[in-house]
Amino acid sequence: MSTTLPNWAREVIARYESGSVGCFVLHGNVNDRFHLPQTKTGIGALSDFLAQVLLPRFDVILTYDLGRGIEITRGREIFTTWPGLPKEVQLPTQPLQASRFLGRYLTYLRNLRHLGSEAPKVALILQGAHLLCPALPNTLNYDLHALASVWQTWASDSNLAHHGQAVFLLSENLTGLHPLVARHPAIAHLEIPLPTTSELTGVMELLAPSCPHALSAIKDRLPWAAARLNGATVSAVEDLLLRRHYDQKALNEDDFGALKKQLVERDCADLIDFVEPDRSLEGLIGLDTAKNWLRQDLELWRRDELTAMPMGYLFCGPVGTGKTYLAECLAGEAGVPVVTLKNFRDRWVGSTEANLEKIFSLLHALGRCMVFIDEADQALGKRASGSGDSGVSSRVYSMIAKEMSNPRNRGRLIWILASSRPDLIEIDLKRPGRIDVKIPIFPATSPEQSLPLLRALATRRGLHLTDEQWADLTPHLPALVTPGGAEALAVKAVRLVKTESHDPFAALHHVLTRSLPPVPLEILKAQMRLAAQESTEREFIPPAISTFLDS
Repeated sequence: MSTTLPNWAREVIARYESGSVGCFVLHGNVNDRFHLPQTKTGIGALSDFLAQVLLPRFDVILTYDLGRGIEITRGREIFTTWPGLPKEVQLPTQPLQASRFLGRYLTYLRNLRHLGSEAPKVALILQGAHLLCPALPNTLNYDLHALASVWQTWASDSNLAHHGQAVFLLSENLTGLHPLVARHPAIAHLEIPLPTTSELTGVMELLAPSCPHALSAIKDRLPWAAARLNGATVSAVEDLLLRRHYDQKALNEDDFGALKKQLVERDCADLIDFVEPDRSLEGLIGLDTAKNWLRQDLELWRRDELTAMPMGYLFCGPVGTGKTYLAECLAGEAGVPVVTLKNFRDRWVGSTEANLEKIFSLLHALGRCMVFIDEADQALGKRASGSGDSGVSSRVYSMIAKEMSNPRNRGRLIWILASSRPDLIEIDLKRPGRIDVKIPIFPATSPEQSLPLLRALATRRGLHLTDEQWADLTPHLPALVTPGGAEALAVKAVRLVKTESHDPFAALHHVLTRSLPPVPLEILKAQMRLAAQESTEREFIPPAISTFLDS
């Protein structure tokens, strides 16, 4: 496995050795496993990576977390010579008391240096910082604020690095950390991203001798395999290889799509749906102008002409017009996965923002992908929050807006919003630079458009009719037919065939002449008008639709 340090580790070294910073908040993928060149297994926790790779010359390393309290990772014989160490009393376990205790030890060592005596180099590693000192807005918790103040004091000591001292606060996220710590200018806040392709390749190379069965079919193609697993953690890949080796099942090319979905969704704890579509724009009925436009964009993407690529799309139109299906077809045509955001809102303070941080970290690791947000008018939040959500909605809005307009994402992340009420989406989220192309999707307004749609969906469900029979049904077609509405009609007809022994023609005739519209026509027409008003190109609106809306 390559021993090249990740970028965040090199930044830690540069900032510490330059003397600019001695206190670091490491956030993001802190619970993953990391390469440890000096160990038997070669892989270990972040705290082990810090101790063995970044801090080999430190004499004393002390770690603290809520579960185990203070532990002496290195230099017990040195630490126990401290006169301030309780001889028979247990070391403090509560966060504030433990931090004050560790702070006194740092002060003692600095005083030794001031007196001209030699003092050991000491590093503190505090794990789960977001649990020790969480962000609790509008809370008068003096112990919590006192703890944040203690950490601030450590960071504010400009000579921390000069005294041979370093502090690492490990946090799953930055938004869940107390703002006095998360925003302090003297603390370096460095994100640990998900592993890169080269890092995953190194993991596979490292585990290959102990997992020969798992990698037997792809042992000469490990970089390719690692690229297919982008977005997964080292822990997930390690677990996968060990389990496959135990089951004596080799990884094959056909496995990787399903495996990536499984690993990524597991690591994201049900925050997303991860889909590798098997559809393409070829299977989409109608929308010829929009399909041509989208195919041109995809061709630019393949040629790496990223400056001409849109940052995002808005698919808008009445309910049931196939906005989600269009997004899946687009992603399938592009050959990239679709990430659908779900369940990222949480009732706990700071959890929603932390969930979004985790999702964004995943998106950056996946490489090229599309992010689909259905019902965007509800999911994206509002600039101004209501009085009942403690500002969560506005913070969600701000975080997503910032990510959508990040110029580094152009050509890597394509945002796709879908809504039947685009007028309810904040105007700033729909502006160029976030959503560059808005494509309206309309119901079929004529028998020539609606008949092929209903016929395809009915035939797919086993309702086979002759051309003459379809011609006889044409006068009974509804005025406005959406793909969702046509599917509902086909399902009703199948139900009649199965339950009342109707033949397919009689079943469809009964459905078309007896069914009421699933959505009132005036609502459909209103949503069509909203979609037309959002369109960024005149050619996306067929002349028949313009005539219909003006009638």
